[in-house]
Amino acid sequence: MNPPSSFCLKNPLPRKALDLGSGRTVRLVQTLGRSRNLVRAEQALLGAALALILAACSQPAGVRDSTVLAEKPAEKLSDYGFFASTNAGAAPSEGVRPYDLVNALFSDYAAKHRLVYVPKGQSATYTPDKVFDFPVGSVLIKTFAFAPDMRDPALNERFIETRLLIHKPAGWVAYPYIWNKEQTEAVYSPVGGRQPIDTISPEGKLLQIDYAVPNQNQCKECHSVDDDFVPIGPSARNLNHVGPAGVNQLVNWTERGILSGAPADAPAAPAVYGDAALEERARAWLDINCAHCHRAGGGASNSGLFLAWNETDPTGWGIHKRPTAAGRGSGDNLFVIEPGHPEQSILVHRIESNEPGILMPELGRTVVDEKAVALIRQWISAMPPITP
Repeated sequence: MNPPSSFCLKNPLPRKALDLGSGRTVRLVQTLGRSRNLVRAEQALLGAALALILAACSQPAGVRDSTVLAEKPAEKLSDYGFFASTNAGAAPSEGVRPYDLVNALFSDYAAKHRLVYVPKGQSATYTPDKVFDFPVGSVLIKTFAFAPDMRDPALNERFIETRLLIHKPAGWVAYPYIWNKEQTEAVYSPVGGRQPIDTISPEGKLLQIDYAVPNQNQCKECHSVDDDFVPIGPSARNLNHVGPAGVNQLVNWTERGILSGAPADAPAAPAVYGDAALEERARAWLDINCAHCHRAGGGASNSGLFLAWNETDPTGWGIHKRPTAAGRGSGDNLFVIEPGHPEQSILVHRIESNEPGILMPELGRTVVDEKAVALIRQWISAMPPITP
């Protein structure tokens, strides 16, 4: 049955039916006028709602490659289509796959959720000792999050920022996005930002963190090699283990067609807090936390300190190596590593500090990674002292 207002429009009353006396006729005409106005308002609202629905339906489901490869970054993270909805924690879209690393860079105890997108029909090319060669249009997505108690990081977790590394035709670019308080959207924030975080560390320590979201220029400080902007994490050593899908990631990526050329005997990094030899674990920590700058072509290459896992010269990775520049960073110590004496080693002095100008790494942390400090101290203590 038609509603009354619709019925009146389609079935106007005959003129003589309105002849009810002048006063009653005027009131009836006014009532019919209001009914018509109500119908027009309803129709306008319906049209606006329909336009919104059609606009939403016109956006293609899944990743929008045209947005990924656009000259300028999207204003909102949701514009790329990486997730099924705009809300924090939404499921990834088809073709966007979770992954993790054997060891992760320490970032003030933040939880990190990593995703990779490789355009359909293309694949990354395996390299044995560098980050894989990803095709243009690939995206590395990393979200940083905190819970009130990081001993249970999934409970009441809040997303803070999501960083995109996008492989454009001219090279890789970094786009930072900051999540709103409602956790319904992340907005492009090239200038970075700061957020106060109150949490409990995995070791049970109360923490008040002045968390820093880096700006785009700061991203370059860690991601530059020989003036090229490059990713850091997704290499064979860092990916060769059982990942979030419950299977070996190199095998899984190969089966899904997003990686080609991976051998069966690809190298794998030892877990920093696993059961490998002490030196292997300590150097694995240095590799993931320091070697992006302390390597040939990196931002700290002029220091002569090379902390990558494949550095073979003990002096190169700090044994009885004098610093290239003295000052507060040395803590009045003479050598980067003084075997047998962590308390006399510049390396320990810098990683156990949270003071700007001394702390290492310089970016990405404001609190001390106490578990890592204990590991490095143990490693240096186990070294035979060098007799002058």
